Amino acid sequence: MRPAHAVIDLQALRHNYRLARQLGGGKALAIVKADAYGHGAVRCAQALADEADGFGVACIEEALELRAAGITGPIVLLEGCFEPSELELVIAHDLWPAVSTPEQVQAICELRTQARLTLWLKLDSGMHRLGLSPSQFRAAHAQLSALPHVATIVMMSHLARADELDCPRTEQQLAVFNAATTGLSGQTSLCNSPALLGWPQVRSDWVRPGLMLYGADPFAHATDASAQLRPVMALRSKIIAVRELAVGEPLGYGARFVADKPTRVGVVAMGYADGYPQFAPNGTPVLIDGVRGRLIGRVSMDMLTVDLSDHPQAVVGTAVELWGCDITLAELAPICATSAYRLPCGLKRVPRHYR
Repeated sequence: MRPAHAVIDLQALRHNYRLARQLGGGKALAIVKADAYGHGAVRCAQALADEADGFGVACIEEALELRAAGITGPIVLLEGCFEPSELELVIAHDLWPAVSTPEQVQAICELRTQARLTLWLKLDSGMHRLGLSPSQFRAAHAQLSALPHVATIVMMSHLARADELDCPRTEQQLAVFNAATTGLSGQTSLCNSPALLGWPQVRSDWVRPGLMLYGADPFAHATDASAQLRPVMALRSKIIAVRELAVGEPLGYGARFVADKPTRVGVVAMGYADGYPQFAPNGTPVLIDGVRGRLIGRVSMDMLTVDLSDHPQAVVGTAVELWGCDITLAELAPICATSAYRLPCGLKRVPRHYR
């Protein structure tokens, strides 16, 4: 059996959720969209089911997968309904849709039902992606609050630059949000992972931990809070062949690495088809039998190669860790010109082992 696999530490997941809830001081919506950022939405939601205040998914398909797996807690559809007909499923499965556009407001207004809905009404406070303008927001709040089938409105927005601790945009968005929601009834939800970890002055009734739930630091330099995160995923494989390169010999596609001394090379069963970055540069750190080493040569579809010059003990079958507790997503992402969000989300083909 091919040795590439990911180990998912569910206790670390629970620790990170509790940290988010503690930092937020209120309720925490565990964000498990995109298959829990590649960690497995069903298993992660089940691990949090007895303590999470609710779960956040992108769309109704993701919500129905959780309901089919026995998750009974609140589930927020962060993009809301794409078609008015989806409201029938919202009612049948007791889901909480976001309402971000005039069309979604209109669909709720035209709905005829005896059910009582919980809505997450979204304000565009400055990200300019989804959300109603401040004037639209207040009008929609009044309109929706008057409907007999609307029980609760949670007022939400999303922060665009909270991972930049020296950027004033977060406080500007907070001011817009506070002005738009002043005097309106309902709870609030504003804090994402960076806000929880780096902006203690930004708080809301509901917080929405996503990246931090999986133990990845959104900042280039850890804060006191983010230093408490525990990585949830370790991506691992083994050496499947050992080669010897003479001086001047190239390695792999494009001869990106050429040996400047006799070089012992380990071939590892892990490639870009598994989700490892294809263009990780020479020198990207890896963990070889628990000791730091380096990647050399271009990553191919199913394999990559590592320098064993300083690892004389390494042989066929030696364990290699590509990311985890030692080589974190936060360290690896900038080296590979990507983000800590994208790395685990790109995981494919690799079986997940839960502990």
